Amino acid sequence: MNYWTKKSADLAAADGYLDDLYEVYPIKLNACRTLTAQKEERIRQAFASGDDNAFLSEILDLDLFPIKDSFVAFLKRNKSAISKNPKTVDRIVRNLRTMDIDEIIRRCMEPKETNRQMGPMFKNWIDSGALGLPVFKSIREFMDFEGNCLLNMSDAEMYNFAKTQLGFNREKGIDFIARVSGKYIIGETKFLTDFGGHQNAQFSDAVSSIDSKFESENVIPVAIMDGVLYIPGNNKMYRYLNNHPESIIISALLLKDFLNSIRE
Repeated sequence: MNYWTKKSADLAAADGYLDDLYEVYPIKLNACRTLTAQKEERIRQAFASGDDNAFLSEILDLDLFPIKDSFVAFLKRNKSAISKNPKTVDRIVRNLRTMDIDEIIRRCMEPKETNRQMGPMFKNWIDSGALGLPVFKSIREFMDFEGNCLLNMSDAEMYNFAKTQLGFNREKGIDFIARVSGKYIIGETKFLTDFGGHQNAQFSDAVSSIDSKFESENVIPVAIMDGVLYIPGNNKMYRYLNNHPESIIISALLLKDFLNSIRE
């Protein structure tokens, strides 16, 4: 296990890890989605009428569809497909009608998932000055500054910088860029909330950034990750930590110490 990864795992096992991590990811309960009284009434009337096409069309207009179904995205983007695919409509609506209309509307109004807000939270934490280095929102200012500093822009702008200036060869995956003692520290950030499925894919995405090749020799790739990956066990994430001591996987809470170690 990498030195900084081991320190991160020890930190995650110590008192106050989640308490301190809340400074980086101040997760708050999101407000429920809302429906206008008119929209809710149209949904209820379409449900009661037994007109499956009309009912599905009303539900497809909402931000959140009440059940998981891989065919829904196509119908959302092409409503003309509703009348052309009666078997699909029948299947989806039959699944919806296993619930009563109050349950359907409740599900449509559920809050947005907090895990989609993790990236902005991390960037806000960087902007707060938590790492003790100047933070620039302009590539020109970042490059012109002679001391140690951070670049904190949109994901697309940071990706373009990493690709054009440092030879980053992936199609995505840059959330953090710093320059310390002439070295560029770049990486992707993740807060992993569970094992398996999507979270394993997120983990693999981040470690792929570490494995990327760079044209510049002055690049130190890191994966800034927090959450369940540091919990010991026979799972994909922890096995990777143990078997890849060359990979710098580090908690955001140790990022300042890591940057300071490069300055020394």
